Amino acid sequence: VQLQASGGGLVQAGGSLRLSCAASGRSVRTNGMGWFRQVPGKEREFVASIDANSFLPVYRDSVQGRFFVSRDNAKNTVYLQMNSLNPEDTAVYYCAAARTPAWTKIVTDYDYWGRGTLVTVSS
Repeated sequence: VQLQASGGGLVQAGGSLRLSCAASGRSVRTNGMGWFRQVPGKEREFVASIDANSFLPVYRDSVQGRFFVSRDNAKNTVYLQMNSLNPEDTAVYYCAAARTPAWTKIVTDYDYWGRGTLVTVSS
């Protein structure tokens, strides 16, 4: 599975961005999918995940109510809608496919990773 994240860019605080993660090679309809982010010098952190069967989303506390993860299995694509962005959201965002259908917050539960897309939020 190859994952390609896109949609990052520079946005002012309070603005919105929509990230996309297109999968190729095979369908990811049976994989839980996740979004993580990382800033230099810090560990990669969980942002959101979505279950393959129930489509149940799960979020880190700091993005709850601002970020929304969704998936379109027909397009083999996962999305992350990010609203009310603040400078603390600045990071490289990665999408990943888990080895099970369930959502998961654990980095090591993910077998496939995209290259990442940079999100920069200016104050």
